[in-house]
Amino acid sequence: MAVQAVHLEADAFLVCLNHALSTEKEEVDTSRIVHIHSVIILRRSDKRKDRVEISPEQLSAASTEAERLAEMTGRPMRVVGWYHSHPHITVWPSHVDVRTQAMYQMMDQGFVGLIFSCFIEDKNTKTGRILYTCFQSIQAQKSSEYERIEIPIHVVPHETIGKVCLESAVELPKILCQEEQDAYRRIHSLTHLDSVTKIHNGSVFTKNLCSQMSAISGPLLQWLEDRLEQNKQRVQELQQEKEQLLEELAALE
Repeated sequence: MAVQAVHLEADAFLVCLNHALSTEKEEVDTSRIVHIHSVIILRRSDKRKDRVEISPEQLSAASTEAERLAEMTGRPMRVVGWYHSHPHITVWPSHVDVRTQAMYQMMDQGFVGLIFSCFIEDKNTKTGRILYTCFQSIQAQKSSEYERIEIPIHVVPHETIGKVCLESAVELPKILCQEEQDAYRRIHSLTHLDSVTKIHNGSVFTKNLCSQMSAISGPLLQWLEDRLEQNKQRVQELQQEKEQLLEELAALE
């Protein structure tokens, strides 16, 4: 039975979108209603631009993390889906995405897939667009292949960002850095590389880290500082409201 709708919390949506926008050249990687409250960002095992792979170990680790979050939040939680980005291409899932989704649904019929299409420019207005979709896979009627069905997705407004989603957002620069380090170490360990090639690879590695700091870490830090100022202002407003209420209460006595 296909999922009827997905309710995605706004702070979880923000983390997914921030992750999708972290790279322009590579993809990043349920009557039933799926509620998505938190996001766990996984490290990519394959950085090729058209590959999104999640290892069994990562799925297991994500399930363990969901159990920890359930204990921490006091409400039932489990892994209900996966997401990845489509930079510069259509939001619709590829045939590989559809087959991957079908494989996940063999383990859980309520499993859903989210895709964020980013770095798309409107040809008429020359403005950037971000599209997103939610889908599941079903068996095609006249073949052995699978086809996608679109699942309605609703972004639920959220005034604050939850602790778990905040931790995921802060963790993103570290994960991207680890991906770059893993790729660099794999290449650097090759014995047939000459000195010039190794120096070049080191320069590329340093450049990529600097680009990440400029595109991800800097804006993220500014966003956190802005939220801190907003929170301080809100605390001050609440404090003034509290004092006013206390004065009115004292007057009544």
